[in-house]
Amino acid sequence: MLLKFFGLREHPFGVTPDPRYLYLSPGPREALASLFYGIESERGFLALIAPPGMGKTTLLFHLLEKFRTSARTAFLFQTQCTSREFMRFLLAELGYETGDHDFVRMHEEFNQHLLREARAGNRFIVVVDEAQNLDPSVLETIRLLSDFETPQAKLLQIVLAGQPELADKLASRHLAQLRQRISLVSSLKPLSEEETRNYVQHRLRVAGYVGGSLFTPQAMAETAEFTQGIPRNINNLCFNAMSLACALRQKTIDTAIVREVISDLDITLHVSQTGVDITGRTALATEDGQIETEWTASGAVDPLSRRRGRKETLTPTEAREYLQRVAGSLKGGQS
Repeated sequence: MLLKFFGLREHPFGVTPDPRYLYLSPGPREALASLFYGIESERGFLALIAPPGMGKTTLLFHLLEKFRTSARTAFLFQTQCTSREFMRFLLAELGYETGDHDFVRMHEEFNQHLLREARAGNRFIVVVDEAQNLDPSVLETIRLLSDFETPQAKLLQIVLAGQPELADKLASRHLAQLRQRISLVSSLKPLSEEETRNYVQHRLRVAGYVGGSLFTPQAMAETAEFTQGIPRNINNLCFNAMSLACALRQKTIDTAIVREVISDLDITLHVSQTGVDITGRTALATEDGQIETEWTASGAVDPLSRRRGRKETLTPTEAREYLQRVAGSLKGGQS
């Protein structure tokens, strides 16, 4: 129903890393160019560091697509594994049977496949996504793979992609040899408000949208602010906003729709609170057994307080009397 309502061929804000939807703002364009240059130059190890939700997997798929006809590629994301499991995943991704081979046998087989591809004139590219989850021993195994080379060239190009925790691991003294082999490090940053608007328009166009601006300027500004320029957050908000607009039979997404979606998506609005009363004040027990109250943004007037913005300490008796008054007022309102 949503597709027909907005005249779309497909959902523009899906959760799968479809390279067709990659929006190359200056940041991703620079990262892609750096990775492409590193592989073309046979630099061996490359790294892509980005916070969660920045679209690094989509960019990596786009990168591998560029080498689809000129290289043998493997994309690995099962990163919570042992060294033996990693080698088995790698060979399986390449279509090779491993059976019950031990680690040394799999290592030798991989080397033979590398030499075969090199003789055929093909590059060999391995991309490891979510590499921040790799155990240091597995990272050391990956480092040893880079030792496969001839006097003229590296037989293997490896891209390690992950969240900032990957950089923390690579910076440790235990992985100094691996860090020294990384020739290029790329990163992805959150989108600006203008880039967020262009990102949304790009995805809509790819999905077949041909109408005018779907979001009002103010709605888009609030979208950019709430999502903080993180593509995954933008996708989630836009999908929900379009769904709500469709339900309301509204062709344009305004601030009212965006704010309602934000209220649903803002997880901080759903966290538990300790001792929150109906006036919006928080009541927390202190070490001496008294109840300390503090004003919140609600600005509600407490019968026991005369000055807004003031903290007061109530005795248990005063607190009990106050709660009894609140309960009495609620009971009276229901009669």
